[in-house]
Amino acid sequence: MRSFELIDAVELVDGVLQLTVASAAAGTAMDAVLIGACTEALRALGTDVGAVLLTGSGPNFCAGGNLQNFSEADDRGAYLHEMADGLHDFVRALAASPVPVVAAVQGWAAGAGMSLVCSADIAIGGPSTTMRSAYPRVGLSPDGGITWLLPRVVGAGRAREILLTDTVIDAEEAVRLGLLSRTVPDDEIRSEALRVARSFVDGPRATYASMRRLLAQSSDAPLHEQLDAERDGIAAAANSRTGREGVDAFVAKRKPDFRSVN
Repeated sequence: MRSFELIDAVELVDGVLQLTVASAAAGTAMDAVLIGACTEALRALGTDVGAVLLTGSGPNFCAGGNLQNFSEADDRGAYLHEMADGLHDFVRALAASPVPVVAAVQGWAAGAGMSLVCSADIAIGGPSTTMRSAYPRVGLSPDGGITWLLPRVVGAGRAREILLTDTVIDAEEAVRLGLLSRTVPDDEIRSEALRVARSFVDGPRATYASMRRLLAQSSDAPLHEQLDAERDGIAAAANSRTGREGVDAFVAKRKPDFRSVN
């Protein structure tokens, strides 16, 4: 694992790579420098990382882009083109992660913040968690992959309604739609999300990576191709160190030691 200057944005603790996507100093708006550091950290993943945790610094997960900075740009189009490029590199890196991604979603997740929630495998929120695409409000089109991610979470029709009407989604509705996995008390969001992330560290990492790949391709693959991919995946797993340890432990009626094969 490489070292990074922005230790407040990137921290590796007990096998969990904790990435801060927004800073309280900027009203929990997304910060390009933070996002760049997070992307670099994901690209440098080593075997010491067993899970990724996304979080914000402050009362909100991420309130979207910093519109104050945007409004002051000499060329707003060029500014947003560069910002979107950096954000999309981060979304690509999250999608390519071989380890599970967990989000601790406190307060608002708006604009690109909502996109990042959709990028997570598991998202933990609380009663205060609120989501909104927010793009119509400021006359901008979406970014952060939300037009690809959201329909795959909530369905095409519901995604159209959410984006076009700029729907404000409370925590209960977010759980119902599948945007949040579940909720806990607000003061337990981060600790519970970290607990979930830590639960993956000693688990079968090769299995998690295979699951993420299969799930990512499933919405676009015909059933016969998906069945072939599952067949090939489980056959490969059977001869892997992870698969051998898991099956042997089950037969011997002992707890598998996946850490020794990760």
